[in-house]
Amino acid sequence: MSGSTTRRHREGDGSDPPVGPRLPQLLPARAGSSRVGLRGSQSGLRGLSGFPAAAVRLRAPARPGRWCGPGRGLRRPRPAEQVSGERGEGSRPRRGLGAGRRGGRAPRAAGGRPDGHLRLVPSVGLGRPGRRLPQGGLPRRDPASPQSDSPTDAPPATESLRTPASRPRGLSAWPPGSRSPPRQDWQDHPGRGIPSITMDPECSQLLPALCAVLADPRQPVADDTCLEKLLDWFKTITKAGSSLLLLQENPCLVELLCHVLKPQDLSSRVLSFSLRLAGVFAAQEDCFQYLQQGELLPRLFGEPGPLGGAAWTAPSVRSGWIQGLRSLAQHPSALHFLADCGAVDTIFSLQGDSSLFVASAAGQLLVHILGLSMQGLAEGHPSLQAGDWPVCAQKIVGHIEESLHSTAVPQITQALNVLTTTFGHCHDPWTQVLWVRLSPLVGSLLEKDPVPAAHSLVDLLLSVARSPGLSSSSCGLWETLAQTLNHLSPTQAGPLALGILKLQDCPQVLRAQAFVILLQPLACVLKATGQDPGPSGVLDSATGDSLTVDVLLSSKAACVGLLCRTLAHLELLQPLPQRPCPWPQEPLLGAAVTLLQLCRGSASPASDVGRHLCALLLGCVRVQRAALDFLGTLSQGTGPQELVTEVFAVLLEYLRSPDSSPTVLKKAFQATFRWLLSSPKTPGCCDLEPHALLVLRELLPVLQKRLCSPCWEVRDSGLEFLTQMTRHWGGQAGFRHALLASEVPKLTEQLLRDPESYVRASAVTVMGQLSSQGLHVTPVSPEHPGGQQKSLLVELLHILSTDSEGFPRRAVMQVFTQWLRDHHADVAGDTEQFMARVLQVASQDLDWEVRAQGLELALVFLEQTLGQFHSHCPYAVTPPVAAPAGSLAQALQPLCRVRLFEFAFRALFDCDRPVAQKSCDLLLFLRAKTASSSGSLEESRSGPDVASVEAALQRWQAGDQGQPLGDLEPEVVLAVLRSVDLEGLRGALAEGSDHMEKSPQSLLQDMLATVGVLGENEADCY
Repeated sequence: MSGSTTRRHREGDGSDPPVGPRLPQLLPARAGSSRVGLRGSQSGLRGLSGFPAAAVRLRAPARPGRWCGPGRGLRRPRPAEQVSGERGEGSRPRRGLGAGRRGGRAPRAAGGRPDGHLRLVPSVGLGRPGRRLPQGGLPRRDPASPQSDSPTDAPPATESLRTPASRPRGLSAWPPGSRSPPRQDWQDHPGRGIPSITMDPECSQLLPALCAVLADPRQPVADDTCLEKLLDWFKTITKAGSSLLLLQENPCLVELLCHVLKPQDLSSRVLSFSLRLAGVFAAQEDCFQYLQQGELLPRLFGEPGPLGGAAWTAPSVRSGWIQGLRSLAQHPSALHFLADCGAVDTIFSLQGDSSLFVASAAGQLLVHILGLSMQGLAEGHPSLQAGDWPVCAQKIVGHIEESLHSTAVPQITQALNVLTTTFGHCHDPWTQVLWVRLSPLVGSLLEKDPVPAAHSLVDLLLSVARSPGLSSSSCGLWETLAQTLNHLSPTQAGPLALGILKLQDCPQVLRAQAFVILLQPLACVLKATGQDPGPSGVLDSATGDSLTVDVLLSSKAACVGLLCRTLAHLELLQPLPQRPCPWPQEPLLGAAVTLLQLCRGSASPASDVGRHLCALLLGCVRVQRAALDFLGTLSQGTGPQELVTEVFAVLLEYLRSPDSSPTVLKKAFQATFRWLLSSPKTPGCCDLEPHALLVLRELLPVLQKRLCSPCWEVRDSGLEFLTQMTRHWGGQAGFRHALLASEVPKLTEQLLRDPESYVRASAVTVMGQLSSQGLHVTPVSPEHPGGQQKSLLVELLHILSTDSEGFPRRAVMQVFTQWLRDHHADVAGDTEQFMARVLQVASQDLDWEVRAQGLELALVFLEQTLGQFHSHCPYAVTPPVAAPAGSLAQALQPLCRVRLFEFAFRALFDCDRPVAQKSCDLLLFLRAKTASSSGSLEESRSGPDVASVEAALQRWQAGDQGQPLGDLEPEVVLAVLRSVDLEGLRGALAEGSDHMEKSPQSLLQDMLATVGVLGENEADCY
């Protein structure tokens, strides 16, 4: 920021300071205040966020010629007199401030309402002008009209803009020598018949200047985000109305499309935008004919256009050309145009473009043209011959046939990709004719060695198998799939086998063949180590494939890749209902354990193949992670006790090993917990079974060692594992005895002071659970050897107050909330003192999640307090009778003593939206709970205490939150709750911070402001 701007803000000349830690206004200023809104004399900027594409937030205005980033623009500042003259003392609210931190920033500011409500309206990006309050105090909510909570104020007026009254110089509507078509109204086209307002008058005034800027190569153009949002706006207009009427009322659009054809050094992004814009307009057939009369479309998409120019080297231009044709191809006239101008041949060549985005878009465009050509022709004519197809369809199918005959793998891949997309999106009868015609060519690819484009071939066959019309017809699909499984290599056949097993309607013979192929790598591992493939015979029939053995032994990369893919495929298949039956649980368990032993070097190979596998897999982390994931998935099944014992043995071996990486240890902990959780239990008993208890006694010393690891990831994984075990078995005698006999609780408490914040947060969570379950043995403080004990509550409060990282503080708040729900002994002893201390610390925390969790804690306390007040039977026939005012005031006294209301009211002005929303919900809940019992307190709403609270709230809104509210009485709290329009505030918070700036006029102004058309802007970027 420049020195002059900084000095201007320091001197307080009315201009708005940069965004900083100070919270801007959320409530209106009091009557007679000299404060002028939020921004003073400096105007805000109009945001582009949310209209109508993905949100783009503007952070700040920029100097002319300086760019603030994608999607950011400027607005010409207006003097303070103009702002004040148009809107009174309130000025335009701050614009364009979006989500600054996680969860989005809450909008701020308010305007008073004359209907008796105290209106709290967030203003950041809402576009609502600040207003002076009427004389006599704050406007209040009228209890008699609770529905009047939605503001109907019009958005702020925008400043005037000097735009050229005539057509921009240098733009001609049609190319020289062409006949300008006569004006055609929408009434002349009864097929369209859409009388609509295509554009606001303000936008129509701005559009010629914007088109002139886009057509001028000397002007810096807006970034791609602005052009995308502008294009989305035109799409919205054309979907709702007539494109022809839009062009006739705004001839500058046609002039822009003509001007980009002139030989000039035009920006590639503007040229791409113009091609896409022309396609959007030409999507309606009457507008297509209108543009064709001026020969504009052939010049844009044909040889005379960008195809032969230097701009074609830019991928964005080629992509814009394709997307323009994709939008244009919506009617029969477009098909004739594509056939006549040679565009289809260009699309063929773009399939092999160096840009993957362009190549993919070209293939999708071919699929779209093919579907449009065949639309309606095959219905009623299932036996339609390919020779009777339209010209474009014949050309595309002929090109596919030519590519499948080619020896070049890229051409084959392109053809297969087009067919995959076609059968995935089109399910009309003509697709059967297409498959019958092309399936011999697809099958001929299997005769080549190696099979070309195997991955694309697999995708095509699975796409055809999923097509409803083809999977149920006798077109030889299943035979082709069976042949493909036999011809592909083990690495290539795995995805196809998995896809076949996922199909709902598939011949059983083909499913069995696919399952055998999927199991071949694991069967080879079992055979190499001399293990029995199991009684099911499935793995036994898969052990004789020498090709799989060759792949496993060829190299370490090939062996690891094949095994990891096989394990991942089986892990996906295991929980599916259509998995093969019987499922070979025992052989798969043995294979997973054997792989883990091979990676550790503890296996006993029975052959040279096994020894070679052991050498390849020794220390391989990839296979260890995949095998541990698969082993955890297999815990959902059952197995013999001897094999389960072997599973726990190999898991303990990995947990003990100093060579295990942190990720492998984490997965070993997860697999161990899943197997402990699935261990068989005695009927009527929830405790661990005896074998699992033996494993637990061996496991706790290992966990104790890992909690002392120098690697913080290992310590954190150990704490997560302990959290899971405590949550499930904390109340069971066997687990409690084993845990208390170990040093694990003591080490966990020491980790509360770990140097790594993630570990401290995990330790807080574990200690909270251990304390809830009575598993935390409080040590004697060394400063007081006489027996005074150090409380965990004090330790956690110290973390909440002093920890420099947010994760431990969030964990403390979650533990406190759970303790309050469970009536923990440390909390139940003096709940009010506990709540007062926690809320006081949480209100000053800089982390919004801590403050939000504090509101969750306050809500639990509120429910418990008022739950005793409303303790009527829910099954009573008569409704509950309203309690007297004295009972209500007595019930609210604890809430006042812990300063819960001050914490909630302060959170209403929080700069983070989730905190403000949660506070609003809490206060609405309180008002609803006390509505039936607060009628006798109505006379207290106009007292001096209420006025002082409202004045304090206004000071908080203005940013002065240093002065507390003091001791509040229940009557004052209820009166303020009835005065504040919480429903309106909740609705305003639910909207985006820029919802009033989602206007096309704002978009056009921002784009023009970036090139200085709207005048000089002296604001600095902040």
